[in-house]
Amino acid sequence: MSWKRWGAAALVVACVTLPGQASAQKAGPWRPIFDGKTLDGWTAKISRHPVGENWRDTFIVKDGAIQVSYAGYETFALQFGHLFYKTPFKAYRLRLMYKVLEPPLPDTPAWARSNSGVMFHSQSPESMGLNQPFPVSVEFQILGKDGDKPRPTGAVCTPGVSITLLDASGAGTRQAEHCTASTGPTIPNGTWTKLELEVLPGGQVTEKIDGQVVHRYADIALDPADPMAAADAKRLIAERGGVLAVKEGYIALQSEGHPIAFKDIEVQVLK
Repeated sequence: MSWKRWGAAALVVACVTLPGQASAQKAGPWRPIFDGKTLDGWTAKISRHPVGENWRDTFIVKDGAIQVSYAGYETFALQFGHLFYKTPFKAYRLRLMYKVLEPPLPDTPAWARSNSGVMFHSQSPESMGLNQPFPVSVEFQILGKDGDKPRPTGAVCTPGVSITLLDASGAGTRQAEHCTASTGPTIPNGTWTKLELEVLPGGQVTEKIDGQVVHRYADIALDPADPMAAADAKRLIAERGGVLAVKEGYIALQSEGHPIAFKDIEVQVLK
């Protein structure tokens, strides 16, 4: 996906904390947010279905992992889903292992094959519309191999929000497209892969795949011009009295038409 959001005249330059300063944070202990056995503490929201309805067991626990399963589906029918952890977070580190599985459903859109993600700084599942496909959030996108061409995992997508992409010096420009490709590797499906996310108290975000930095960005804000979720963003802006900055939110695992597994999900709160 590569929908344009900003014209050249609208580019914004920002200076924020340098990446090398990210380690000087007071951190609490790592703690699991998935017990490896149940979905306790997690809430499903699947498009066209009410909050809390895990339609046809889209999300299951198998072999110590949360799996996105389509065993109960006949067709996907664009029923995008997300599984939300119960507690919102502001500044923290998240780490987990993921593995893209096979096969997708026959009617999974071509762009959604071997495609999933971890959403964060998300609106709550209760605040989503019945037919809303994606929460207003930032997506740490997971891409598996699909065909012979390179397909780097670890892109960043922004349904209903915008971000400032950072270079090595800490300067950056406002993201111009809905999804921005990463510098990450192409990883074959069926491979357990380590995903790490760091959100600092000042709002700077670092994404890592297998220990390699694939994106840095900051200044998450609601975006009424986003082509994927403009109406949802506008509704949240109105509810927040016009405030655009997004400084906290929920973590959610995505169901986008292709099975995937997540395990060893842990969070470390930063101060």
